[in-house]
Amino acid sequence: MNFSIQLALENENIKLVPLQESDFERLYKVASDPEVWSMHPNKERYKREVFQNFFTGAIESKGAFLVVDKNSDEVLGSTRFYDFNENDKSVLIGYTFYGTKSWGKNINASVKKMMLDYIFQFVDQVIFHVGKDNIRSVKAMTKLGAKNIGEEEVAYFGEPSKMNVVFQIKEEDWKLKQNLH
Repeated sequence: MNFSIQLALENENIKLVPLQESDFERLYKVASDPEVWSMHPNKERYKREVFQNFFTGAIESKGAFLVVDKNSDEVLGSTRFYDFNENDKSVLIGYTFYGTKSWGKNINASVKKMMLDYIFQFVDQVIFHVGKDNIRSVKAMTKLGAKNIGEEEVAYFGEPSKMNVVFQIKEEDWKLKQNLH
């Protein structure tokens, strides 16, 4: 791999900062609200010990980010690139969550646009796994222009497997969509 999946990225309002061990408390402050996980396959992630497993997986992925408001330096949530596949030139984006006060403010769309614009320099397709019952995230994927390509059981880092909807965005579709706007 001749590029980084953990490069600091930013736009006019948001910074994606590579996640560090020292970020645990700042991120847990956002994650400790049970409402954040209400539609998620693992509804227990608001608990410190469950979130610690999530955080360990994020650090080990070497592709995780803090999502930070550029104006206030407040942590809004986290997302990551993971499972880069050199053979089929693909990567996954996921493990994304935001605090409830960030919901409905177009933050996820802005973050995903930044990530996709960057990563499509190096890959042909991006895959997303979304918990089957996570209606908010399923809608966000559709709004982003991702195609539903089926369902599969997915075991998140250190957790039991759960049914997920699999979405895909191909580079040519993303670039075409961006040119239309």
